[in-house]
Amino acid sequence: MNINLFGSRKGIHQENTPSFSSPKSLVSVSLAILLASCSGEQANKEIKAAPVDSTVKTETAASWEELGKVNHKPDWFQDAKLGIYTHFGPTSTANIGMKYASGWYGLDMYMEEAYDWKTGEVRLFGDDKKPKSSYSFKHHVDAHGHPSKFGYKDIIKQFNPDKFDAEEWADLFKLSGAKFAGPVAIHHDNYAMWDSKVTRWNSKETTGKDITGDLQKALAERDLKLLTSFHHAFTWVYYANAYNFDATAETSDLYTDQHELTDFKPNKRFHDRWYAKLKEVIDNYQPDVIWFDWWVEELDEDYRKKFVEYYYSQAEKWGKEVVINYKNESFPSSVGVLDYERGRPNKIKDEFWMTDTSPGAWFYYENAKFVNPNEIVDILIDIVAKNGLMLLNVPPNPDGSIPPEMKDMLAKLGAWLEINGEGIYETRAWTVFGEGPTRINRGGHKIEKQKIAYTNKDIRFTKKGDDTIFAFVMDAPDEDIVIETLNTNLSVLPSKIKTVEMLGSNEPVSWKVNKDGLIIEKPNAVPSEFAVGYKITLLLEEEVGIGGEDPGTNGE
Repeated sequence: MNINLFGSRKGIHQENTPSFSSPKSLVSVSLAILLASCSGEQANKEIKAAPVDSTVKTETAASWEELGKVNHKPDWFQDAKLGIYTHFGPTSTANIGMKYASGWYGLDMYMEEAYDWKTGEVRLFGDDKKPKSSYSFKHHVDAHGHPSKFGYKDIIKQFNPDKFDAEEWADLFKLSGAKFAGPVAIHHDNYAMWDSKVTRWNSKETTGKDITGDLQKALAERDLKLLTSFHHAFTWVYYANAYNFDATAETSDLYTDQHELTDFKPNKRFHDRWYAKLKEVIDNYQPDVIWFDWWVEELDEDYRKKFVEYYYSQAEKWGKEVVINYKNESFPSSVGVLDYERGRPNKIKDEFWMTDTSPGAWFYYENAKFVNPNEIVDILIDIVAKNGLMLLNVPPNPDGSIPPEMKDMLAKLGAWLEINGEGIYETRAWTVFGEGPTRINRGGHKIEKQKIAYTNKDIRFTKKGDDTIFAFVMDAPDEDIVIETLNTNLSVLPSKIKTVEMLGSNEPVSWKVNKDGLIIEKPNAVPSEFAVGYKITLLLEEEVGIGGEDPGTNGE
């Protein structure tokens, strides 16, 4: 497999023996751990090492072509349109007191001299070109001490989700209108949010809580499907510099085996553990969706095939249709659904796709700023109109409670969907996704940086069957609505319009169609402060005759 992420590497191979050299001189670290004071009865608990399973077999006769025969985008997933996941764990605790959010705290805290992790080179700043420490490193030293004495393994012992309530979370996710939800099962920090026998660095061991298991039960009781997301492929890179500080061979099951900063080729033990964690969650929790962050494309292809084969074969035994979400080139499009991080295409895609996004930072941080609910609604509509689905992040507080701003946002999103869900759920993309002045420049990952603001001149379309089109006016109209795409000079409609109704309203809709478009009279009132939905029903006519007769002979 060719890898062109950074333009220089042409392939990936396994290494059975880790490298012990580094671009920097290694710091000799005592095995004694200096613990900072921390809350929660689990804080000073010794974390005992789990046995290493290096017996994973990767041989598989299945090719990508064979694996691609599965239904990788089942109807239930295409119908769902909205899912929720939660970035929550020790990183949430690490961000306490941080002025700037750090979703990569476990990488950044080991940068006494900030370096470019892609090259391993120290970054120079200012006119005098001097190195400086990362913000997270400086914060960590002030809050906890030098990372050679108090490392990320000790941050883990501070994680205390004593206000985590799976029932409350599930109620909120149900209220939002989401059809599936679940935790970030394991982030780049290699900490498992489930009761694990594969790794000692897990929530049951350190906090007494099986976050994934509790959520699984609560979600199932509310008829919501379970998602688990996996970010641990990048762990190999994430902790590479920790060996200059507190990482040792005894903690390699957290920090990975020692290797150079720019050695992006994980060894066999890392591959085995990557797969074993996935298998454990599959076996114990039967997730309906497994979502992957990036860097999976860097792993050995045999392991990726083995995962796909195992997950889909287990799902067949369960009698469920499941979904794999991926980024970049981690998997062929025939076995999973492509994900855009904080982004989306600028047109309809033939292949069903999804976006993962967050209303603010991925993880908790103090004084966080969140986008307003109107923006989330508009993004959701634009995604659905282009044949996609939104996976929305909810970042809980370090104690497991949900911030009031997020509760309000999810409640307002759910209220809007209660009114307009008929035009969102179980719909498909129409002939065109929309019209109006507001467009995404290009498309792809992280296009939300463009700060797009939709207006009441922007329209987005969805459809159900052949006789129903939904048109969403992306802001409350202040004058008559003109939908130019539906004018009489174009032939996008298969037949005439029969009725036009406003979703969530009993107010009669006055409308007409001419060469300018479908003109809808400005409503007296709208049922929501956000986008306004219209249901357009078409008058379908059957074709005439069965063929074969000769009109000149009267059938004789």
